Amino acid sequence: MQHFLDRLDTLQPPITARRWIFVPYDQLNDGFDSLLDPSVEDVGIVLVEATERPHFQRYHKQKLALILSNQRHFALEQAAQGRNVFYVTAPTYRRALERVIEAVGQVEVMEPAERALRKELEPLILTGRLIEHPNRLWLTQPSDFKDAFGAEQPWRMDRFYKLVRRRYNVLIDDDGSPTGGRWSFDHDNRKPWKGTPQAPDRLYFEPDPITEEVAHFVATKFHYHPGQIDVTRLPATRADAITLWQRAKQECMVHFGTYEDAMSTESPTLFHTLISSVMNIGRLSPHQVIEDVLEMPIPMNSKEGFIRQILGWREFIRHVHQQTDGLRDLPTTVHPANWSADGTVNHLSANEPLPPAFWGEAPSGLACLDQVVNEVVETGYTHHINRLMVLANWATLLGVSPRELTDWFWSMFTDAYDWVVEPNVLGMGTFATGPLMSTKPYISGSAYMKRMSDYCGDCQFKAGKDCPMTSLYWSFLNRNAPELKSSIRMLMPLASARRRTDLQKAHDEQTLKHVRDRLRAGKRVTVTPKVTEERQHGFA
Repeated sequence: MQHFLDRLDTLQPPITARRWIFVPYDQLNDGFDSLLDPSVEDVGIVLVEATERPHFQRYHKQKLALILSNQRHFALEQAAQGRNVFYVTAPTYRRALERVIEAVGQVEVMEPAERALRKELEPLILTGRLIEHPNRLWLTQPSDFKDAFGAEQPWRMDRFYKLVRRRYNVLIDDDGSPTGGRWSFDHDNRKPWKGTPQAPDRLYFEPDPITEEVAHFVATKFHYHPGQIDVTRLPATRADAITLWQRAKQECMVHFGTYEDAMSTESPTLFHTLISSVMNIGRLSPHQVIEDVLEMPIPMNSKEGFIRQILGWREFIRHVHQQTDGLRDLPTTVHPANWSADGTVNHLSANEPLPPAFWGEAPSGLACLDQVVNEVVETGYTHHINRLMVLANWATLLGVSPRELTDWFWSMFTDAYDWVVEPNVLGMGTFATGPLMSTKPYISGSAYMKRMSDYCGDCQFKAGKDCPMTSLYWSFLNRNAPELKSSIRMLMPLASARRRTDLQKAHDEQTLKHVRDRLRAGKRVTVTPKVTEERQHGFA
């Protein structure tokens, strides 16, 4: 840290600030200027490294490096503009701010995005020592969510999305209809990628001494945390974030929509922009991103599909998280014996432990799962379809505890924070919130994997024949039928599951037990022995 502190001391102007703003780790953006007098000399910022926070979860090393390097670079960037910077290291954010308040008086802050930080700072806000302002980095307001749904549940993103599209005049024609004649072009965005068009090459960043210092600190101090650090994949400055977005606009966006759901070993990130990690810490403003996309000459399925991700889904889930106190205030909230924190949701009563294979500690022998886990271990990232249809799909079919899977996502992804990960994994990925956010579980058998990816090619199992994903799919439907039968979209799959013969159902259950047993033990999954008529009745 010494190199950073020396550099900050060199850039730091004389103390002239009369007002101070605490800038959390996920608001590293000049947007706080709008809160106060725009004069740089009048406003100083407070940045905090809370030494206890990295132990809250076993965070991926790349995630820790991303946050620390960006925060330190942000401090230097602000000091270089002539702004006073108070950089504090303390065990917690609250203790750091108490020290600062003692020294300079009242401090201000934009509302933190993370519930965990809001709860920690609540005593300072309630006593008036920390003044809270609305967070200007969001695109929508809580009133938008309330206007979309009132007191009604369930909540559906499409309803919210249509309201905010109209309210903020995004892709809306003069007559009030959606540009292009449809609210969603999702049906155009399901094409597998077969090698063409050529996917962009990966972007390399040149680490400076600040980033190198952070990487060494994280690798040494948190050597027992999962994952690897690759400084060449680490956008650490505002300039790096802009470079990442410029590359995305030039090389990714034109084909983003068409191949949004494709999965590939040849090009793991395909046409995904990779901006979520820097946008979720404030380095890129979603306002600017949306403005840029609206101006781009790209196909409507890419334009609308991308805007739906940012203005629609991203905003929707943050409102869901706030409205439900982080999904803790719901009828399905439970307090499992092995979970010491607040209550969590578990609509399907799934309690299987997360297999070691998810940590990259023991290959599963399931090519799609191992491929995606390796991506996450190496980079702290994989795109959203891999997250939903590989990682969450396998976990849901196995009956893994939704809370364990959520905490794994929270730990392992560089773009994961409580407001992102809890609604996405508990709500969408595992159906742990039931029908609150989605009409059905997002699960599939091996046919989907074969159609949308190249993962099956080198797998020991054959999709549609002996791949255990399909048997686990049928097993899931049959054992959860009582909870799923109220969904119209599940009627046909449930009917198909019921029509399976007793022998097929017995094989499905044996496959589930076999896969669970192998993965629990950290062993590779092997082909499940066929269930014969005699074995079904216990004669073998």
